[in-house]
Amino acid sequence: MRLAKKIPMRMCVGCRTMKEKRSLVRVVRTAEGEAKVDPTGKMNGRGAYVCPNAECLRKAVKSRALDRALEVTVSPEVMERLASEVERREPGE
Repeated sequence: MRLAKKIPMRMCVGCRTMKEKRSLVRVVRTAEGEAKVDPTGKMNGRGAYVCPNAECLRKAVKSRALDRALEVTVSPEVMERLASEVERREPGE
């Protein structure tokens, strides 16, 4: 009898709920100390996750949760890239 494969869970920094890793957008702090959006979810570095909806992103920006989670200031360019990725992946719109 085969066991079901365990699904990795991660917490959204905006709404603080646990969701499947694949359904979240990952932002990573690289070894050079800069933040980047990671569409593949496989880049090396410290990662933080956001739900693919505008409200969670707004909460994460307002509370500076991404900055705290990544331990680096996230640049406006990365925030714009993240907003476009969230908009692209947002369900139902």
